[in-house]
This record gives sequence, C-alpha cells and structure tokens, in this order.
Amino acid sequence: MALPLPTSLSPSKVTSFTDCALAFRFSAIDRLPAPPSVAATRGSLVHAALERLFTLEPAVRTRAAATVCLAEAIDALEDDPEYTMLELDDEARATFCSDAATLLDKYFLLEDPTTITPIGIELKLEVELAGVHLRGIIDRLELDADGALVVTDYKTGRAPGERQEQQRLAGVAFYSLLCERLFGRRPARVQLLYLADPVAIISIPTDRSTRGVERKLAAVWTAVERACEREDFRPNPSRLCDWCGFKAYCPSFGGDIGLADAHRLQLTA
Repeated sequence: MALPLPTSLSPSKVTSFTDCALAFRFSAIDRLPAPPSVAATRGSLVHAALERLFTLEPAVRTRAAATVCLAEAIDALEDDPEYTMLELDDEARATFCSDAATLLDKYFLLEDPTTITPIGIELKLEVELAGVHLRGIIDRLELDADGALVVTDYKTGRAPGERQEQQRLAGVAFYSLLCERLFGRRPARVQLLYLADPVAIISIPTDRSTRGVERKLAAVWTAVERACEREDFRPNPSRLCDWCGFKAYCPSFGGDIGLADAHRLQLTA
C-alpha cells in the first residue's frame, strides 16, 4: 500500500528530502512531532523580535527599540510548548535570552532598519506550479530604493561554507519564484542575513536560476511520488543526524519505523 503524498512542498521540505529522504517521510508524511531544540527555539525568538521591530515606524527602529521587542517576544514565548518543553533552569534561561540578545544586536551590523521599506513580514505565499502546491513564509519582503522587490531571510546559525552556500540560497530562490508567479515581478535580489557571523549572502535571480529552481522542484516532487508509491524512503546518515529528533524511529540508529506507521495511521483514523 502506497504512502500518502504530502500536501505541499516548501523550502524546508525540499531541503529535508535532499538531506535525508527518511527524515522527510517522518516529518512530512508521518507527521511525527519533532522535539524542540534550544537553537531552533532561539531562532524563533529572534525572528519574533525582528518581526515586532518592523511593525514600528522606520525612525524608531533602534537598538533600544529592538531590546524592548525582544523582551516582548520573550514574554510571549513563556507559555509556548516550543519553549516550555526545553525545561531550562534559571542559568540556562539566562544564557538563552543573552544569546538571543547578542544575535539581535549583531543584526544592526548588517543593515540599518530605518532605511528598509517592508511590504510583507512573515508573508505566507502559496502557488500551484505544474500540479505541485508550493508554499512558503518569507521573513521579509521589501522594496529597494528603485521600487524593486527584495526577499530577505534571517538565519541565526553560522554561515555555510562555499560548498553549502548555493544550497542555502536555494531556499530564497524558491521564495523568488513564488513572488514572480504571484506578483508578476521577479525580485531584484534575494538575501540571507546570517546574524551570528554576521554576514549577508546575496544572489540576483535570473532566467537561468529561475528555470533551475523549477527543474529542481519538479525533480524533487517526482522523487517524492516515486518514494511514496514504493514506500521507499531511505536514510542518509551524516553529521546532520546529530541534530535529528527522529532517531527513535530510524533503523540506522536501531529505531522502529513501525512506530512512525502507527502514528500516521492514528492521525488518519
């Protein structure tokens, strides 16, 4: 019996499938809950603070205002399971908040937020392309000085090496494609702002790069369809396994994949 197809593709799902097909199955098809991590939750917190910052008028988007935004975001996070399940003690909580504050402060080394003209924050986009439902959330969509679109994505981890740089840019290239399909305008540039380093990685979308994204999405979807039909999602052990929350289900770590089947069937019962 074939596995059900996922309802959509997003940048994170594409990355998940290319990194490890079995991890993709666990999250996108079996819909197993992934345990929260300090790094991911800290990233969510910093994103929330920046979202609040850009709701303010440009002139008051200062470091002091960002500190207030972070405090508000921390208060809002207190009862969120993503945070409470971390079970941080007082010392770990202080470190968690301090690290988030450092990342937010480094953001100001990358750009001056008073000069940014956002037209969408945490913007949800969806489009059908060749029978595939694509969806994504853009951290920030803005207009540059010439009125052209710019896609910006915040990253709270370390910047990638040269080998991984193009793979990371594929995510914002996906967003560029969504913008072009929905708004009829190709963004003038897409950029990843790595706050920890801090460094900006910028790419200019072209006809060639856009076609490349379309081909990759088609290839990934075809591979997902084939894997679902054959029930053949294979693990790809790598250093990424150190951060994987699905080891209890993964045969590569002595896990029981049958538990994933049981969870999926329970959800559809």
